[in-house]
Amino acid sequence: MDAPGIRKDSTGKALASAEAVVIVDMPKKSNDSGANVTIRGIGPAGLTLRPEIHLSAGRMFQRGLRELIVGSGAQAQFKGLDVGSHLALRGSDWTIVGAFASNGDSHESELLADGETVLSAYRRNLYQSVVVLLEWKDSFAAFKSSLTTNPQLSVDVMREHDYYAHQSQRMSTVLSFIAYVVGGIMAVGALFGALNTMYSAVSVRSREIATLRAIGFGASAVVLSVLIEAMLLSVIGALIGAGLAWIFFNGNVVSTLGSNFTQVVFRLAVSPSLVVLGIVWACVIGLVGGLFPAIRAARLPVATALRAT
Repeated sequence: MDAPGIRKDSTGKALASAEAVVIVDMPKKSNDSGANVTIRGIGPAGLTLRPEIHLSAGRMFQRGLRELIVGSGAQAQFKGLDVGSHLALRGSDWTIVGAFASNGDSHESELLADGETVLSAYRRNLYQSVVVLLEWKDSFAAFKSSLTTNPQLSVDVMREHDYYAHQSQRMSTVLSFIAYVVGGIMAVGALFGALNTMYSAVSVRSREIATLRAIGFGASAVVLSVLIEAMLLSVIGALIGAGLAWIFFNGNVVSTLGSNFTQVVFRLAVSPSLVVLGIVWACVIGLVGGLFPAIRAARLPVATALRAT
């Protein structure tokens, strides 16, 4: 906390929070199975460093007392975390005095308490991390150098977003792999579905298409009409799918294991950008799926098509 580059408060103290992390087992609401939940003991400046955290119910914990505030994500997933509930931790009674939200970040999966009280209750004397607020964005290099070149210290120094990106890398990799594999399989299936639908449409209306060709419509007009139909069907299907996804998934609270084997709770969000992306991909699939049937319709001999029953 004496390293250069740390911002000071009005009293001249460094804006830094030494923090202790402990893991407790809590029953899940979904199936009563136990899961690891993080209790983070923070210093006096802990909330100043995290202005995104705001109380949604109850009050803030008092320092020196065995009181906790619980994140909205953890509260939604685990039993016994309502405001006013009591938790038995290491033979002592802790009271949940408040609930908080933090814009959907990882802290909503945690319980927060006074750091020194957590260390005392668990009979520890070591902090896991120190969070600091720097004076300027460019102060990071000097701050990191002063710590990593100090032979008395053995610490890792990184920006907070880089730290959480590293912590969630394994989970993100797994989720991305599942998403792209499942999404790729569904896209291929949708492509074959579009091909089958448009080939069937061209086959059923071959006489109508031949009639249009006979009265003067060119091959380009036939191709364009088939592609427009395919695109319209794709957009309608995409809008229906986006609506169902929003109804059934938007805002749902789910949890999964993080890199430290604790439950990370987050909310699913079907955002406008995702809806637009889905519609764009649907149009691409519709365009590819309608292209070959459109070419076939344009190449269909007029006389042969008119004689078809």
